[in-house]
Amino acid sequence: MARHAPVHEHSPGLNAVIERNIAALVERGRQEQRRLGRQERVADWVTRWAGSMVFVYLHLALFGVWILTNTGVLPVLPRFDPSLVILAMFASVEAIFLSTFVLISQNRMSAAAEKRSELDLQISLLAEHEVTRLIRMVSALAKKAGVEQPEAAELTDLQKDIAPEKVLDRIEEDAADTRDR
Repeated sequence: MARHAPVHEHSPGLNAVIERNIAALVERGRQEQRRLGRQERVADWVTRWAGSMVFVYLHLALFGVWILTNTGVLPVLPRFDPSLVILAMFASVEAIFLSTFVLISQNRMSAAAEKRSELDLQISLLAEHEVTRLIRMVSALAKKAGVEQPEAAELTDLQKDIAPEKVLDRIEEDAADTRDR
């Protein structure tokens, strides 16, 4: 049984289609979050935590006390790492793990962005196809009604279907030409 997005009252400036699309995208995001495995959720949590100001303040306090204690400025505790080698090792290991968690999260986010980009491309291609058909239909109606059509050459071009693979080939050729200069 399909689950429908909740219907909300229209916000000022938004129509029903936009409201429906927003609700569908929010629901899709929730579904994707529910499908995440434990490891992905842990990686996301660690990444969010490490990217917070609380994390920064906590490290500032811990590293500050560590450094001040071991340089003799804060003689409350005995010096346990006078050369700060243990601190450097601790920070290095933490950096390795944090960067790994960030990479895991970025890889997942990159895959999601690629999926959205593919969807965007498919919708754009569909819209181009529909607009081309509408131009042909309006041109035929205008011709039948005897309405003059200005800029016939441009209109003829607009009535042609676009081959996306040809557009990509041309973009790649132009990029290669720019690199070769």
